[in-house]
Amino acid sequence: MALAAVAARPVKADPRLIVALDLATRAEAEALVEQLGDAVSYYKIGLQLLAAGGMDMGRDLRRRGRKVFLDWKLHDIGTTVEKAVSVIARSGAGDIVNVHAEPQVLAAAVRGRGDAPIKILGVTVLTSLSGQDLGEIGYQMSPAQLVERRIRQCLDAGIDGVVSSPHEAATARRLGGPDFLVVTPGVRPTWAGLDDQQRADTPAFALGQGASHIVVGRPITAAEDPRAAAAAVMGEMAG
Repeated sequence: MALAAVAARPVKADPRLIVALDLATRAEAEALVEQLGDAVSYYKIGLQLLAAGGMDMGRDLRRRGRKVFLDWKLHDIGTTVEKAVSVIARSGAGDIVNVHAEPQVLAAAVRGRGDAPIKILGVTVLTSLSGQDLGEIGYQMSPAQLVERRIRQCLDAGIDGVVSSPHEAATARRLGGPDFLVVTPGVRPTWAGLDDQQRADTPAFALGQGASHIVVGRPITAAEDPRAAAAAVMGEMAG
């Protein structure tokens, strides 16, 4: 696809698009946000950037009217997760935080949040994992089966939504209902490669399956013109 063809068009941000700021430094992330301008209203800050001033950047982005998904993927003993979520929930740095979808972790995250307005997502199965990978870890079930089990555990714990691949979005929507957050990484527009994703699909597919939000990283962040790439992704989202 010739991204230059959409570069000059007016762009209106779609709040369902979350751009992953998977960059090494805050300076790089700020430069990308500047390039994207008002074309993007929602950002994900992952572990790499969280270790390099990402929480401060999250606070600043929210002051500028953006939304922020803090991609911590917390996974530890209950007491540690509870205390960590308590700090994160009251930091003002994000609208969403995620934890691994295991019952003890989920329950601890809910306790740690208390009455803070931040949303909690349960990470079901990483989109880089295939059925063979799960077998090597020791799971005797397919990715779809494990995702469904973890969605049910998230609902039992009172979690606001899940992170799942586009291929499990329909299950999450069916089980969780209309207000359940279904955030899908592993989304690749038709003109981009899969990179290290195993269970990926297109923006239109993910949304058609029931995703509330899609997360897109390298097809936008590594593009020669990130703003044009974001516009092209939103064009696919619109159908």
